[in-house]
Amino acid sequence: METFLGIDYPTMWFLVVGALFSGYAILDGFDLGAGAWHLFFKKEESRRIALNAVGPVWDGNEVWLVIGGGALFAGFPILYASMFSALYIPFMLFLFVLILRAVSIEFRSKEPMFWWRQMWDITYSISSAVMALLLGVVVGNLLKGVELGPNYTFLGHWTDFLNPYAIMVGFTTLALFMMHGALYLAMKTEGRLFAKVNLLLKNAIIFFIVSYGMVTLYTLIYLPHLTDNLHQNAALFIVPILAFLSIANIPRLVSKGRYVQAFLFSALTISFLLILVAIELYPVLVISTVDPVYSITVYNSASSQKSLGIMLLMTAIGAPLVIAYTVFVYKTFWGKVKMDETSY
Repeated sequence: METFLGIDYPTMWFLVVGALFSGYAILDGFDLGAGAWHLFFKKEESRRIALNAVGPVWDGNEVWLVIGGGALFAGFPILYASMFSALYIPFMLFLFVLILRAVSIEFRSKEPMFWWRQMWDITYSISSAVMALLLGVVVGNLLKGVELGPNYTFLGHWTDFLNPYAIMVGFTTLALFMMHGALYLAMKTEGRLFAKVNLLLKNAIIFFIVSYGMVTLYTLIYLPHLTDNLHQNAALFIVPILAFLSIANIPRLVSKGRYVQAFLFSALTISFLLILVAIELYPVLVISTVDPVYSITVYNSASSQKSLGIMLLMTAIGAPLVIAYTVFVYKTFWGKVKMDETSY
């Protein structure tokens, strides 16, 4: 089997796809979280400022989702096909609210009527929250396992994705993104709106810590197999330890008013938690609850060695360009939001 930097191609592509989705979770996570808070702002000016905080960057953030989805399809076509069959409903709901959210951002300020703006405000806030929730539901189902049979065919019912564990992970993801989004808004706002955001942020931190604690406890009790890789390699315990320290550092920094640093640790928290998910699953991508022999792994679902090699070369060229573009956009729109004639 061919290797890249000493790592076999399927594993390397697994890391690439994971990095792309981590980038999406960090970047789109904060504007999904900011959107979920939108209805908590009562004044028109406050809502406009909150919307303009994410306005210049939200569509660029979703580029990472498109690239990640394309990489998943190119690198692991069997996984792509089986996962979309098994989790068809949550994925279709996700795409539906994704469209609604984009439309609400662009349409909200097209008309001055109160009912018009209120309608799109509600759509924007609910769709942002539902997107975060559904992303967590998908991750929860991957961790719990899916009823896959011969030829990786889904044997379950379409309602199976609404299991308690997946819903718990969904609300934990929503809580994490709301905390992440509140930190971003704290960096972008000032005055009375900043005070409001700061209050919401403290509630979001409590919401996330409680949700994360419940999911962790449930996982250790009812899904102990997810810790097998950690027990087999004690060095990997550094990841959950770093995740815990990163989470603990957020309220400490917030109490000192260091919101930029807290936001960076929030981003690190998302990264560490996704790395932990990868460790818990690898080399399995989707666990079959019917029989482990039907589980989808990085090896039985990967494209050919030649295809993976060519795509890794393309990634090595394209990834720096995407990162450079992202850095340029955030540097251009850095600082507090100022309202002008071009604002939403």
